[in-house]
Amino acid sequence: MPHLKIGIELAGLGLPPKEALKSAADLGADAVELDARGQFAPKSLAETGLRQLRKMLADLHLRVAAVSFRTRRGYDSPADLEARVEATKAAMRLAARLGAAAVVNHVGRVPSDPNPSTAGLLLEVLADLAHYGNHVGAFLAAETGSEPGTQLARLMDCLPEGTIGVDFNPGNLAAAGHSPTEAVAALGPRILHVHATDGFCNLATQRGEITPLGSGATDFPSLLAMLDEHGYQGHFTISPHGPDPQASAALAIDYLRKL
Repeated sequence: MPHLKIGIELAGLGLPPKEALKSAADLGADAVELDARGQFAPKSLAETGLRQLRKMLADLHLRVAAVSFRTRRGYDSPADLEARVEATKAAMRLAARLGAAAVVNHVGRVPSDPNPSTAGLLLEVLADLAHYGNHVGAFLAAETGSEPGTQLARLMDCLPEGTIGVDFNPGNLAAAGHSPTEAVAALGPRILHVHATDGFCNLATQRGEITPLGSGATDFPSLLAMLDEHGYQGHFTISPHGPDPQASAALAIDYLRKL
């Protein structure tokens, strides 16, 4: 297994942007994930701001692993859909200008048997975003979690190959009672970005929980081997949490470095 490229969700560090970038570098990260709905919203980053951000990243030897743009509603909901799509495209333009290939979001409710009759609006919007992604060079990555990986794969089978990718989040899958290894098997070639998260689902109560890396139900050594077999060469982005996010991030990075 080659050296893992590790990213950090910058918003999770709970610091102002400059301090958060420096903290990510000090923690030994190779890259960061930027939140396009928060401090790095496209509308708040003029050309000068983008130049300054790129310089800070270069000075700290950091790349942008992905841009997150998690919306309250998915692309299957007609409410405010046009504005949501245009805002997603703005996040895709931002990602492309920062050298990131993936814009992460939940796509919406995925039917158990997705096809044009059961998921017509969702497929129409995803096809439009896929076309736009090919134009700008950054692609929507559907975050895993609420449905099994095989179900998301069936949705993607309805779209042209190579147009929509996957943000593989094993902690979300485990917390929802789904198998991360089965998801990698179904989605492997489509995975654009990985969130290194862990979790478990209490089968008695049907309640899921995200946990520190290595303490949940996710078999990371097996997942890494499977991702390697599929040729994944992207980043593994950790999600700091808890009262001391810097300590949480340090423990997660140490765990990944030892694999």
